[in-house]
Parts: sequence; C-alpha cells; structure tokens
Amino acid sequence: MSKITENRTRLFALLFAMTFPTLAAWSYFLALAGSQDKPNIGQQSAYVAGKIVQFAFPLLFLAVVERQVPSFRSASQKTLTPSLHYGLAFGLLVVMLMLGTYFGVLRNTEMLRQTPAQLQQKLREFNMATPIRYGVLAGFIVTVHSLLEEYYWRWFVFGQLRQLTTQVPALALSSLAFMAHHMVVLYVYLPGNFWTAAVPFSLAIAIGGAVWAWLYERSGSLVPSWLSHLLIDAGIFVIGWDLLWPLGGRD
Repeated sequence: MSKITENRTRLFALLFAMTFPTLAAWSYFLALAGSQDKPNIGQQSAYVAGKIVQFAFPLLFLAVVERQVPSFRSASQKTLTPSLHYGLAFGLLVVMLMLGTYFGVLRNTEMLRQTPAQLQQKLREFNMATPIRYGVLAGFIVTVHSLLEEYYWRWFVFGQLRQLTTQVPALALSSLAFMAHHMVVLYVYLPGNFWTAAVPFSLAIAIGGAVWAWLYERSGSLVPSWLSHLLIDAGIFVIGWDLLWPLGGRD
C-alpha cells in the first residue's frame, strides 16, 4: 500500500471513528427515546450495539485493513511518573470544581429543574433506576468504560491523527470529536439550556479531552489519562446521585 493510499484509508477510518459515537448517541438518546417511563428494549439494544461497534472498530481496522498487530507505546518511568501526578492533580481539581459549582451554585437553580426527571426517565428506559443498579452502572462507567474511552479516543483517534498531522491539530480534532457525543447527552439532560449550559459544559469536556491526549502523548501510557478520567466520571456520578436521591434533602 502506497503512503498516499495508506493516509487516505487512515483518514476515512478517522472520519468514521470521530463521527460514529455521536450518531450512536443520537440514536439511543433521541431517535429511539420512548415517551413512557419504562424499559426500552430498542434503546438498550442500540446502546449495546453501538458500544460494540465503537470499541471493536480500532482493532478491526488495524488487523483487517492495515494488517497490523495492535501495539501500545512503551512508557518510560521518567515520563510516566510525573504524568501520573499531572493526571491525578487535574482529575482532583476538576472534581473539586464540579462539586463546588454544583453544590454551591447550581443545585437548586432553574437550570437543573428538569434534569432529575430527565435522568430518572433515561435510567428507567435502561432499566437502571434503582440505587443499587445506579451504583453498578456507576462502577462500570467509572472503571471499565472510562478505560475503553481512553483506548478509543486517545490511543486510536489521537494516535492515528498524529500519523497525519502535528500535535496541536491532533489534540484539537480528537478532543472536539470526543466532545460531540457528550453534547447530545447534555442536550437531553439540560432541556432548554443548550447555549447556556450544554455548550459550555461540552467545551469543558473538550478541554479535558485535550489534556488527556497531551498526557498520553507525553507519557506514552493511557494510565495517567485513565486515572484522571475515572476520577472525573466518579464526580459526575456523585452529582447524578444527588439529583436522583438528594443528599440531605433538597431545599
């Protein structure tokens, strides 16, 4: 395969990888959303199928199209240790900012008035609307799903972009694509607040994605970005818990 053909193939793969998660999120959060608060088999099936396609695609592309054995960069202790510290510090900083902003400013505001009902409905559609099931879901998203997202967005999307361009464009493109499917989720959970809440929060997610890609580039390992990612996801689920089952009651 010539270099031009190889780059063209990589570009098409990247276009798919960068847009598919948003299309999948649109399908199971909007297109297949039900009007009743009950389990939605179509929505659940679309979610599972979408995740299988998303996370299998990088391995299939490398094995079938490029005929390569997937490999991860080797990380040196010299770069890994400080990157772990940066990832931990960034994750803890964002969690403190999130929890402080939510509990100190946004908790009982008009912006979030409809969010508990939206969240409860979505959990019912996925048959996850009890505290125990929510806890199981949180454990999966925080640990397993966050690692899969790092493999997908940092190792594959950012890594493949780095084969085509320099660091800054790769950081920008991968983080904006990472942001896009979160914007669909925020649009659903923050009805009527697209420009005032969904867009600003989505841009914050893009910044997080850029930091995680930088950590991966710097360290050669997914561990620093995964550590940071799982801390932030844990903070989000704490906020979700309070929206569903208010800690100490609601004013």
